[in-house]
Amino acid sequence: MTATRVCSVADVAEGEARRFDVAGLRICVVHLPDADDGRHGWYAIGDECSHADFSLSEGDVWADECEIECPKHGSTFSLTTGEPHTLPATRPVATYELVLEGDDVMVVPT
Repeated sequence: MTATRVCSVADVAEGEARRFDVAGLRICVVHLPDADDGRHGWYAIGDECSHADFSLSEGDVWADECEIECPKHGSTFSLTTGEPHTLPATRPVATYELVLEGDDVMVVPT
């Protein structure tokens, strides 16, 4: 599949999340510090909490846990799998593959 440009690496500060609308999708891009275990620091997750329609990109990023918290009801979601780790959310959100091409952050549609 062809990757689509989402943003520049300079558009999302380390430790933060931002929403981007790409190809009809609401995508939350998260930039974490590179981990010692070899994980890269860029993640893309659906920007809509599966419990209620709130933007995950407005929530807190938990770098050590590799999670993002919904700002409305506090559910946390894995940035790698989209699985909820706390209630009230019980359904996962979509995750997307990201690749870096120079200064461009690209999403690979699924």
